[in-house]
Amino acid sequence: MSTILSPLYTAVSWIIVQFHSLFSLIFDPNSGWAWGLSIVSLVVLIRICLIPLFVKQIKATRNMQVLQPKMKAIQERYKNDKQRQSEEMMKLYKESGTNPLSSCLPIIAQSPFFMSLYGVLHNIASGHTVGVIDSKLLDSARHAHIFGAPLSVKFTDSASKIMGLGASATDVRVVTIVMIVLMSASQFYTQRQLMTKNVDMTVKTPFMQQQKMLMYVFPVMFAVFGINFPVGVLVYWLTTNVWTMGQQMFVIRRNPTPGSLAYKQRQERLRAQGKLVEESAAKGKAAEGAQPVKRQQPKRQTKAQRQSSGGQAAAKTEVKAESSQQPPEPQDAKPSSGSASGSGRPAGSGQARSGQRKGQERSKHPSKK
Repeated sequence: MSTILSPLYTAVSWIIVQFHSLFSLIFDPNSGWAWGLSIVSLVVLIRICLIPLFVKQIKATRNMQVLQPKMKAIQERYKNDKQRQSEEMMKLYKESGTNPLSSCLPIIAQSPFFMSLYGVLHNIASGHTVGVIDSKLLDSARHAHIFGAPLSVKFTDSASKIMGLGASATDVRVVTIVMIVLMSASQFYTQRQLMTKNVDMTVKTPFMQQQKMLMYVFPVMFAVFGINFPVGVLVYWLTTNVWTMGQQMFVIRRNPTPGSLAYKQRQERLRAQGKLVEESAAKGKAAEGAQPVKRQQPKRQTKAQRQSSGGQAAAKTEVKAESSQQPPEPQDAKPSSGSASGSGRPAGSGQARSGQRKGQERSKHPSKK
């Protein structure tokens, strides 16, 4: 493993030495402040380089939260066909442009540096030169103390080894326990902040249950494995946890997840600052336009008025009914001047003919003349 990571040992040790030479201008070169701040600066440099990956992690986490209902539907639909289920999952990831591994990129990218720092401090504690750290820098780093604890010792180291580095076992135990507690508490607060403020609580998904479980698992893991880390590695991990917590607080405040508690708080802040006045006014106008017209209630009438109005309405109804049932009267044909002057025909025959079908009279057959 040391052979594989030897290039990283050289890179990490070179960065630490450069920061150590810078802080030696302010502090004693053999002090724990010069070496401890060098490790802190290493963390800051690495996390600045990982900011693009952190942005991808935020986007991937939000996309996974949005896709959780669809993923659950696919799992229930193809629960008996695992191959089809995985194909549909990959198709869903491809359509949405989401990579599930993007949420783990900062941790994966940071792991080699963490392991390299662990190896460098382990070699320093063992008295072996590593990377660009020569014998002079090795002696200075071995005797550098932070609050009475050497950077290269662990909680589980023997009292004789600790005393050989000019420290007491009690100081080492107290410093390591305090740092482990702070490390676990910062991790718990970071995860709890993500769950309580930056998650849409209206959507219940298995992803939320997973994040809730990790909120309690990670602090326990830090407490268990922290006793096997050198003090310098604890400084590194505590610094990166504090950086993550501050970075996440900034993101949640400036760009929260829609529907979350942090999003509502941000909207209230913008409204108080007057930046959402136009939006609220537009919503008010839309609400006024959507209000239904109020129905006008009829005036209260006495019993006599109600009876009289009811009788008038009934009379109007009867008149309308009679007019609709009465057939229309036929129009009388106007008498011609010839028939009135001297045709000699009786009036009854003319009236009878007036009701008949009008038209050209049919000529009689010649034989009947």
